[in-house]
Amino acid sequence: MTPVLPLIRKQTVAAYYNVPEHFQVYTERQIDKIEALKQLSEAQRFEMKVVANVLPFRVNKYVIEHLIDWQKVPDDPIFQLVFPQKGMLSPNDFEHMASVLRSTNDRSIIVQNANEIRHRLNPHPAEQQSLNVPCEDNEPIEGIQHKYRETVLFFPGQGQVCHSFCSFCFRWAQFIGDKNLRFSNTEAEKLHQYLARYKSISDLLITGGDPMVMKTDHLVAYLEPLLRPEFDHIQTIRVGTKSLSFWPHRYVSDEDSNQLIILLEKMVKAGKHIAIMAHFNHWREMVTPVVQEAISRLRASGVVIRTQSPLLNHINNDPEVWAYMWREQVRLGLVPYYMFVERDTGARRYFEVPLLRAWQVYREALQRVSGLGRTVRGPSMSAGPGKVEIQGVSEINGEKVFVLRFLQARNPNWVQQPFFAQFDPEATWLDQLKPALGEEKFFFQDEYDAMRKKQASPRAYE
Repeated sequence: MTPVLPLIRKQTVAAYYNVPEHFQVYTERQIDKIEALKQLSEAQRFEMKVVANVLPFRVNKYVIEHLIDWQKVPDDPIFQLVFPQKGMLSPNDFEHMASVLRSTNDRSIIVQNANEIRHRLNPHPAEQQSLNVPCEDNEPIEGIQHKYRETVLFFPGQGQVCHSFCSFCFRWAQFIGDKNLRFSNTEAEKLHQYLARYKSISDLLITGGDPMVMKTDHLVAYLEPLLRPEFDHIQTIRVGTKSLSFWPHRYVSDEDSNQLIILLEKMVKAGKHIAIMAHFNHWREMVTPVVQEAISRLRASGVVIRTQSPLLNHINNDPEVWAYMWREQVRLGLVPYYMFVERDTGARRYFEVPLLRAWQVYREALQRVSGLGRTVRGPSMSAGPGKVEIQGVSEINGEKVFVLRFLQARNPNWVQQPFFAQFDPEATWLDQLKPALGEEKFFFQDEYDAMRKKQASPRAYE
């Protein structure tokens, strides 16, 4: 059944930026000040506080007032996307943290107990700290990850927060105040020196947090130098952002929104491919007039908006939600790019679905869209060895198997090589799968184990 869009779509865009909306944010310490939450019971609000003291919580007024249907709370998908839920912690961890909050207001004791739980939640999955960080003179370069030959990730220090936090976020460890778990660098020169050194790098992904919380002046310092001749090999600049969902005013009515659009247009006209990697987890995030105006302004500047999201229980575990979202994205000129599998970190227990279910949702959703919507790849696991796509379920010599392949890999030679895992209807991640067809290990395992044992930074990709 096709969803019915909220009445908000009938409002005028002018209502949003002729009288600019004020950005107001609430964190764990202001949760009691959110007026809409008063419709919940005291027990429900306490449960939210328990989880918010372990996993980061941040939500802004725009999300509260324009994206959540409060008549459908707590089942509303956007409410689930931003507000803590009891099931995000294991029963034992939840009860432990609840007892701590009932017994003390001492922040040091609360944080100590929260940290004990956090370290059990796999705060940095897929070898991010040990295998992804390049070195210079045997010292790690802060704020940079280089997992795949062509692509470098940069985490600007000024973008170490988001307009709101997603409750499923695999980068939640960036936001809990532990500097040992944070990727961050404020030195644009360090980034530029690294990019200039390796001509095999074609793509720069600026991520965070969310780079679009930064003032445009900071983005200028990072981006404009890439127009110099020594960076001709940097063809694509991607910006990973949730801002189109959580604060589209960034492109419409913020005081430096025009400056931002001018910067992006300048980069495009100079020959760079600028890709806004937009995180849309549900079609409801795309229906307000201001987000559609923001999309129009970005497209007019020449950037390409590509969309991605994990498949999430309680939020978008429904092929029609995905199909409708992809159709709307194509209509608005966006390019559906990735369906991810929820990562093995943080609140995964609440959001994960079996790989079989993920493939079924992807397949059924894809059957409901035209060819222009079938640009999306997935379901994809961003695992330690690389991005592993579930291509389907098949039977080979009487054995039921998952058919898998690498979309990206630590060793480029692994890319597009099919391999097979034993069919397991309960498995939710790569490490739960076993090789099929009598094989003792997957084809990449020995080489990947050697990489892990060496704990080396990525090779010098010349």
